[in-house]
This record gives sequence, structure tokens and C-alpha cells, in this order.
Amino acid sequence: MRRLIVSMLAVPTLTSPLAAYANDAPSTPLALEEMQVTASAERADGPVQGYRATRSASATRTDTAIHDTPQSISVVPAQVVQDIGAVRLEDALDYAGGVERGNNFGGQGLTEFLIRGFNSQEFYRNGFAVNRGYPNMPDASTIERIEVLRGPAAMLYGRSDPGGTFNIVSKQPQAERRTVLGSQVNSEGLRRGTLDTTGALDEQADFTYRLNLVAEGGDSFRDDVESERYNVAPVLRWQLNEATAITLEGDYLHNRHPLDRGVTRYANQQGKLPRDRFLGEKAAGKLTNENATTQLRIEHLLNESWTLRGGVQYLDGEIYGGAVENNSNSYAMGLSPGTSLVGRNYNERWLNWNDVNAQANAEGNFDLAGFAHTLLVGVEYDKFNYNSLIIRSPGAGAYPIDIYNPVHGQPLPPLTRTTTHDSENLESYAFFLQDQIALTERLKAQLGARIERFEQSYNDKLNPNGNWDQAHNAVTPRFGLIYDLTDELAVFANTSRSFKPNRGADRLGNSFDPEKGVAHEVGIKYDMADRDLSLTAAMFHIVKENVLTNDPLDSTRSVAAGEVRSRGFDINLAGNITPQWRVIGGYAYVDAEVTESTSASMPSGSRLGNVPRHSFNLLDTYEFAGGPLAGLGLGVGLKYVSDRQGQTSNNTFDMDGYGLVDLLAYYPLTENVRLNLNLNNVFDKDPPICLSCSLNGYDASTYDIPGGRFWYLRADLRF
Repeated sequence: MRRLIVSMLAVPTLTSPLAAYANDAPSTPLALEEMQVTASAERADGPVQGYRATRSASATRTDTAIHDTPQSISVVPAQVVQDIGAVRLEDALDYAGGVERGNNFGGQGLTEFLIRGFNSQEFYRNGFAVNRGYPNMPDASTIERIEVLRGPAAMLYGRSDPGGTFNIVSKQPQAERRTVLGSQVNSEGLRRGTLDTTGALDEQADFTYRLNLVAEGGDSFRDDVESERYNVAPVLRWQLNEATAITLEGDYLHNRHPLDRGVTRYANQQGKLPRDRFLGEKAAGKLTNENATTQLRIEHLLNESWTLRGGVQYLDGEIYGGAVENNSNSYAMGLSPGTSLVGRNYNERWLNWNDVNAQANAEGNFDLAGFAHTLLVGVEYDKFNYNSLIIRSPGAGAYPIDIYNPVHGQPLPPLTRTTTHDSENLESYAFFLQDQIALTERLKAQLGARIERFEQSYNDKLNPNGNWDQAHNAVTPRFGLIYDLTDELAVFANTSRSFKPNRGADRLGNSFDPEKGVAHEVGIKYDMADRDLSLTAAMFHIVKENVLTNDPLDSTRSVAAGEVRSRGFDINLAGNITPQWRVIGGYAYVDAEVTESTSASMPSGSRLGNVPRHSFNLLDTYEFAGGPLAGLGLGVGLKYVSDRQGQTSNNTFDMDGYGLVDLLAYYPLTENVRLNLNLNNVFDKDPPICLSCSLNGYDASTYDIPGGRFWYLRADLRF
């Protein structure tokens, strides 16, 4: 069904450019009157000039100036995506400032990022949650801008973590006809082709379209790790009249990739493995991950003061196939003295999920009691379903491989164990209210609250005692103030709450109370005189309660009795120092630890796993404006992550910090042809080694960081 929807969307889009070109040339020359062209103002959901956005809709669900929003916000625009040659969402987020990569299930999905010390599993596309289940890492080809919100976003978006989240604003149709064909290769074996086309289907431009296509395949720096990827993302927009617009958007993503757990180091291991070593089996096949998303959005202007917006999203996905991976006890037990064999298991899994989300809100602008108000009233409904089945071969030392002299191609062992067979259903209903108030010309307030009820059921088909149902009501308020000390400098403060349902059951078969978080933030925003360059600095303190920790009466079970705390500060910079000189980046200091726990292995004071105290990134580019080098762009990307603990435990290990330097260059060969030639990891740094990679918790950066120095070449043809 999902393939049918996407295909139907794509047909008119593919055919429209040809028809338009056929009627393109006028029969007689036209004489145009002299006219003055003025660049249109930036929209919160539209393109950004350069590296700096001035408006955002993600933090308030209204079109609001970032400078007037009492919250730390970063925007990564499409220009950054293009300059660095990003192919995945994570590539662009590397320059968001304080956003770290988390678990992504061996390159398959479960896309997690860390913001202010906490995993951010919930993120959004055009205001709808899209990271439900185990979806693919989103492709960079459809990104118009990424808006990073630091601190809880539960008041507007519902269940989420208190560190922050982000909203992907996808590329939307434009009336002006334009097509860009792209081709990209790199020295690690990547081959990638893209198409981005947009235009109008009629003379009045009431019907507009956009289509993004991606076809990708090739090798990687890891031996025997090959992949294929296809993405179809059509958008149709109908301007019904001056007051009403309807947008239908689809996104289908297909990915086949081996389960790659990365390079590890075992107890009793002598020396380290080469970074290209793969301990799986090429013959075991690849896991296939397919996701489809369909959005229908409507916007209607009631009058000059009130706007109605609504929409519905349906997404579904599945992962299926076989994989070979090391047994979890191989990491804890390590290598037997005098041997270099580790046990593995062959497994097959079938995971599928779907989610329906409906939203409706009204935005009004009016004066009341002498103050200017922007009022937002909304309702939301969501229903999520998830099913999983995993069957494995015998455990322990079965199906071994020599890590120093691996022999691949061994016959696959039989499947004898069903280790996972469960399902989950989560349904929620929400009402939220927000008011943005201009108290004076310089003082603005933002306050709101969300009331949400969720009903959750879990069915463990291997253990009937683990089945349960629960229902909770959650109230998540938010309050913020921002004051302009001068036209350029503002101070702000906010406080807000979050919640997120827990999964699983305790030793008595009961459900867990949901996680609850509270965050406080104070900071400054500085915009230079012409507003071409902005800086935001903020201090934060976040506490999350009802975190799952080991049951003191049964170490195999958990209780919701833990508490963790994160505090620190971050600084983010974005803009155009001159029209030719652009910068974006940030620095974050995060002190995150366990403050309450019943677990002897995770006592109070334990640092949170995979959270660096220090992180820094900066992208700096310069584009020549005149002379023989006109249009040439040169830049450097800097990334630094300090040492981290591998997991939240008193029996853990440290992972060394690392720094990466990337160089980029682009040049327009003609008015319609642009070349990118970039060199990444210039100094050929090794990625950090994961010393205790388990099946469900490991350092994703082990394989996310390229295996060494590599270059890529990209060519874009515009017509």
C-alpha cells in the first residue's frame, strides 16, 4: 500500500517537467518593463540565505523570530548540507552544536542523538514524529533546514526526552521551474545519484510539485560491508484559493545493509584489530529496512488575525532478514587465554511498526488588556503499533571466528532459540495551549501547557507474566521570558517539563511509571547590527526521574527508581561574517551523572554513558566574489569530542576523545554546473574503540566515524 501511495504521487511529478518544457518558448520576444526586485523575507518553513536563519516555527509552532524566542535554538540550513556533501541526517547535525551521535542499531535504524546529556529518540518532520520504531537514518537530500530545540519540547510535541529534540523541515514545491541532477562518489566506494526537481503544473502556479530521488550503493571502509539505498520523496501543493493551501507529501526509503557492530576490543585481547575488520558473514545476507511516510497538511487563513492548520500522518516500516553478530557474553567474558576465538550467533528478525498521527491547531494574533498576544490552541491524536520476532542460533561459544585470522563462509548454524517475540500498542490524546505575550516593547513572555493521556499495552508472547496495560495523564507546562537589553543583546530564561513512557515489566509483571523530566535554562542572545551573525549562550540544569535501574531483589529485572542529572552550558554561533565568509558551529560542556539508583552496578555518581564533557564543532567557509576565482569556495570543518564512558556503570571503561579535520572546496564550472571536492579526516585519525559492545548498547561512533582519510567528489547540474 505504501509503495502504491508513493508511486501515485510521483507520476504527475515526473511527467510535469517535460510538459512544461514543451510549452516553454514564447512565439515572439517579450519586452519587459524595468523593474526593481526585492528579496522576499525569510519564512520559518522556507529556504535560508547562507548559514543563518532568523525565524523558526519549531519552537512555538508559530512563525516567530529566533531572537524573540526564550529558548536556545540552532538551525542547520540546506546550504550547510550542500557545502559538506551530506548524505545522511547525522552528517548535517554534526554542525548543530552540542548534538552527539547515539545508538543506531548497527547502521540499521533506531536513530538516536544526544542533546545536553540525554538520548533524543523522538524527532520530527514538519512537526510530525517520524522516529517511531526502527526507521532508517533520514536521507539528507530532502532537508531544507533542521531546527534543533534544546530543553524539553513536550509542551508542543508530547512524549520526549528533556535534553532536546529537532524538527526537519523538508524541501517544499516552488513555482519557479528548476531541476538539479547530482552525482557523488568517494574513495571508500560510495556511488550516489540524486534528482531534485520542482515547478508549477499550471500557468497560475496553483499546483506546484517537488520530487527528490536518491539511488545509492557501494562499499565502505569495512571489509565485506556493502549497502544499497533508494529514496523517493514527492510533494504536491494545491493553492486552493488565497486563503487555503493543501500539501500532500510522501517519503519512501529502502535500505539494505549488513548488521555492522563496529570494531571492538575484548578482555585478554592482545593488540587491536584493524579498523576494516568485519566479524560477521557476507553470505548471511543483509537486513532490509523499508519505511514509508505520508503527510497531508492543510492551512487556512480565517482572517487577518486567525489561521487554522491541521494534518494527518501515516508512517509504517519493517526490518527483516538475517545477520551474524557476536554473542553478548563474548564481550563480558573476553577471549580465553591463549586463543583468539569469539562466539557468534546467526539470527533472523522480523520487526514491523506503524503510526497514525492527527493534529489540528488555531493561531490567533490580537490585543488584550493592553498586551499583544499570539495564541495557539491545539489538539493531537497518536496511535503506535509495534511487533517483533527474533530467532537465534545456539549461544555461548557456538559458531566461532578467529578475530586475528577470520575465516568467512562457514555454514550457517540452525536457528534454535526464540529470544524476542512481543508487541506494543501506545495511544495518546492531547490538548495544548500556548500564549506569546509582548509585555512591553522589550519584554516578551511565553507560557503554555499540554494535557496528555496515554494508554499503553505490552504483550510478551514468550512470558505471559510480562503482559500489562497502563494509562497515565501527563501535564507538561512551559514558561519563558526574554528581555532586550539593547537592540542586539537579549537575556532569556525558561523552565519546562517532559515525560516519556517506559517499556517492559518489573519482576511482578507490572508496568513502569513514565519518565519525568524538568529543565531550567538561562542565557543570552546576541545579534550583530545587521543581524547577519548571531550567538546564543545558555546554562542549563536538567533532572530526569523514574529512570529504569536494576531491581535489588532480582538483578535480571528493573525498577523505575533511578534519577539522573545533567548540567552545563553551550555556545552556538551561526551567520555570515561577510557576504562571502560563513560560519556555523558550537561548543558544549555537559556534566551528566546518576543521582539516585538502587543498582549496585550503577551507583549514584556514575557518569552517563557516551556523554562527553566537552564537544566542539565549527564549519568555516569563504567564497570568492570576484576576479578569476569568482565562485570558488574553500572551507574547513572541525570536530572534537572528549573522552567518554562506554556505559553507565561502575564497571565500565573510558573511550578516548578524538578530533577530526575536514577540508572542502566547491567551484561553479559554469552557471549551471557546480563541483564539490572534499577531503574528510585529513589527519587519518582512528575512531575510538568500543571495549564493551553489547547487543543493545554500544558506541555508535565506532563505525559512524569513517575508517580513515577519504575524499569525495560531487557534481551538480542545474537546468
